[in-house]
Amino acid sequence: MADMISNLEAMLAGGHDNALLRYTLGCHYLKTGAAQLAVDHLHEAVRLDPSYSAAWKVYGKSLAAVNDLEGARAAFTQGIQAAGDKGDIQAAREMQVFLRRVQKQLAGQSP
Repeated sequence: MADMISNLEAMLAGGHDNALLRYTLGCHYLKTGAAQLAVDHLHEAVRLDPSYSAAWKVYGKSLAAVNDLEGARAAFTQGIQAAGDKGDIQAAREMQVFLRRVQKQLAGQSP
């Protein structure tokens, strides 16, 4: 996994910045437990391509992993919209499940 991340980072450093590269880096960082690095790359992925529903899903998961539940709620909400706009029903349904979980966590934090 570290070799893959190194290769991807080298591509990025070489000027090959795009949403797919950022998404792939974010996924790999999240898998290795480097959730904040995942957040950074996935934020850039959805900035580069706001219709990238898979990136929104993993972005929301990475935000939840760093305990930014409000950010995760916003990411899942935007991701559901992006997925719906593209007709990506499965991604929208998955994010709806994740959104409900985040909303329950947020409700549990209320005084």
